[in-house]
Amino acid sequence: MKTSVCLRFLRGCLALLLCVAASSAVAAPSLDGFWKGPLKMPGGELEVIFRLVSLTDGSYFATLDVPLQKVSRMAVKVDVRGDTVIFAAEEAGSRFVGRVASGGKQVEGTWQQPGFQVPLTLSYAAPAISTAPKARLTPPYREEEVAYSNVAVNLRLGGMLTVPAGPGPFPAVVLVSDAGPHNRDATVGEYHLLGALADYLTRRGIVVLRFDDRGVGSSTGDFAQATTAALVSDVQAGLNYLRTRPEVNLSQIGVIGHGEGANVALLAATQPLPPAFVVSLAGYGVPGTTLALQQQAALLRSLGTETAQIEAATKRQQSMLEIISQTPDESQARAIVANMLRQNNAAIDAEAAQASAAELTSFRYRYFLGFNPLERLAEVKCPVLLLNGTADLYVAADANMGALAKALKANRDVTSKKLPGVNHLFQPDPAEWPIVNGQPRETFSPVAQETIRAWIVAHTAAK
Repeated sequence: MKTSVCLRFLRGCLALLLCVAASSAVAAPSLDGFWKGPLKMPGGELEVIFRLVSLTDGSYFATLDVPLQKVSRMAVKVDVRGDTVIFAAEEAGSRFVGRVASGGKQVEGTWQQPGFQVPLTLSYAAPAISTAPKARLTPPYREEEVAYSNVAVNLRLGGMLTVPAGPGPFPAVVLVSDAGPHNRDATVGEYHLLGALADYLTRRGIVVLRFDDRGVGSSTGDFAQATTAALVSDVQAGLNYLRTRPEVNLSQIGVIGHGEGANVALLAATQPLPPAFVVSLAGYGVPGTTLALQQQAALLRSLGTETAQIEAATKRQQSMLEIISQTPDESQARAIVANMLRQNNAAIDAEAAQASAAELTSFRYRYFLGFNPLERLAEVKCPVLLLNGTADLYVAADANMGALAKALKANRDVTSKKLPGVNHLFQPDPAEWPIVNGQPRETFSPVAQETIRAWIVAHTAAK
């Protein structure tokens, strides 16, 4: 699916692939633990950390950290073929191709992203022992597993409804995840973006519906074939389900979307039976191609890269994106992109290049490149809250929030707010994270949570 090592959250798009090339006849190595390495970038260096935990079915739970970018526990998929390993993260567009060294304690190879390649060696570190408590306290509200139908496309969606204590009826919201597929909590490692927000709002008098994306958990369907526009019907199904609940005030049902989910929420407001309000958390305000280029440039700037180097990298990336957008024959586009990847980096093998090219030329990524998030915003009549963090490298606050606000100028009730130090996952600066068992724990920005709650209350109290 949802560019560069900046780990875009664009939903739909590039895959982060870690490929360790070797003979399939060799037994798969044990990958439990941390794999760390210094990634040299123009103008600086980033430490990348992959964390792998083996599961009982033979698969792995894996995450990626990039501490300098304040990226923590990004979800990664793992595919093991002999001693060849593929890590895939749908929020990113970079890959590492390498080989497990003798002894199994290092992986030597090349990191690659559109327009950039660099050697990288990952070294093994033993997994840490967790002392975190496993018990979960019962919340002061009602939790209910729910299922409802999206009859427009014959899907069954499963999720969680949380209802505040008291008689009601209450204001309510549907939560929509960023580029997925995500579960109902939008889980990334041990951080639960939508789960945390749902808990905060429900404790403060708002009914919350959060659901598994298509093809995830209790929901049917195939997320890989769902465009931003297609996902609007999932939101409409959630709104209609809330309208059946006696605990919900029918005139106070809104949508909160994150990343691509914010754009889905705004599109839902242009349809019949729209939500009463929309909260956009880091919604896209520029076309996909522009966003992808913005992300790579933002990353390089954050590393102190010289302007000339940023321009050269942007030009290489733009050339690849133009090939993808302007070559309708998918097999031909895939062949061209694979050739470009190999010519840019002689160390990448044919199989890895083809795998990456397949992701870059996929149906969903092609749609993303051409998606114009502003096209129908003049039709949005309900109140809108636009929130972005100033530390967001994936959806830059000024460029994207400004474009959305301009497109919504006919709407008399639009509020825009930038949150200092908040990143794309709506986490505050790590220095502000709570310490649990001696370790900092990722947390949803308290300022962002309260801003959302206060705005919803202000827009529902008089109704």
